[in-house]
Amino acid sequence: MIRTRDQLTDQEQELPVPEQEIERLSMTTEEIAAANLGTAPKLNDQVVLREHDPRWSEVFETEAARVRESLGALDHRVEHVGSTSVPGLPAKPVIDMLLIVPDSADEPAYVPALERLGFTLVIREPDWYEHRVLREEFPDGPDRSAESVNLHVLSAGCPENDRMLLFRDRLRTHDGDRALYADTKRSLAQQNWEYMQNYADAKSDVVAGILERAAADAG
Repeated sequence: MIRTRDQLTDQEQELPVPEQEIERLSMTTEEIAAANLGTAPKLNDQVVLREHDPRWSEVFETEAARVRESLGALDHRVEHVGSTSVPGLPAKPVIDMLLIVPDSADEPAYVPALERLGFTLVIREPDWYEHRVLREEFPDGPDRSAESVNLHVLSAGCPENDRMLLFRDRLRTHDGDRALYADTKRSLAQQNWEYMQNYADAKSDVVAGILERAAADAG
């Protein structure tokens, strides 16, 4: 029997309601512009990939420690995601990090602390899990292994957290899917893209297939 919420006990009503999955479709030019807090940076070029650099994990650990210290008592979790988190994958020299907080829409709880570290809030997507992105640019120099950090912020319980981590872990442990994704990235990177988001969206079908296999294997 399905119960309505007013038929639940007080204790049951206090439990968080799981978020429904929101399908991520290819973004239009208008949607890209709306998500960016400033002018959306255009690429209008090919995507430059680098072979995996073991220093990327070191950059993540350094940045994660800074983020954890800055957020203090706020309940949070920091993960290394994206292609730089997978040994053997080519990637743009941009470290993708996932910050999980109680409520990503509550910007005063974390944005000021991160701004003091040098991060800038660049993306706000209220219609897609209240996703936020803060970016930190690294100064140029001979020892620079990464150009910047993209810090993705999502709420605890968001399905996208599980999806990002499942994808990362699948690529770390399955050579075939890692090779498939690497070949896809290299092929698409040779095309010209107006926005970096267009390049990311073009990988969606391959990403979906890898996630389906990962979910099936996980039972």
